Amino acid sequence: MNNTTPILTDTYLDVCLAKQVLSVFKDGVCLKTYPISTAKNGAGEQKGSECTPRGWHKIRAKIGGDQPIHAVFKGRRLTGEIYCEALGTQYPERDWILTRILWLGGLEPGKNRYGNVDSTWRYIYIHGTPDQLMEGTPQSHGCIRMHNTDLIELFDNTPIGFNVFIHE
Repeated sequence: MNNTTPILTDTYLDVCLAKQVLSVFKDGVCLKTYPISTAKNGAGEQKGSECTPRGWHKIRAKIGGDQPIHAVFKGRRLTGEIYCEALGTQYPERDWILTRILWLGGLEPGKNRYGNVDSTWRYIYIHGTPDQLMEGTPQSHGCIRMHNTDLIELFDNTPIGFNVFIHE
């Protein structure tokens, strides 16, 4: 972990891009880990890069808490669809955002906050994806993808304002 980070906390989510793992830390102890899929373009902060931004973030909003598993979102709004294989076959080009959204906001001005590096306005989320797309490799357009059941568990136990550290 980067010892020069500006945020001091013992309770946070740790996203390791190299290992494709999200870990939950409380009081400095790792409580749980989840497999994830981050950006196929790697790490980066620039708007339009389709990279996963590094550094300290917070959960700025939680969306979809009362929705069924596999509910489909587009632009943070429900489409009324429930993902299934047939829907995936019908729309193979879609970047599926399913089940829940944890919308991230950068905390480091000039790195992941403000201007062309602002994670919030790059719409960087932790979200569900079709489980068959969770292959343990980076495949997203910048977001952090999770298995839907894992995401529900994380969503239900992580409050707005919770810190998230993303690193390589």
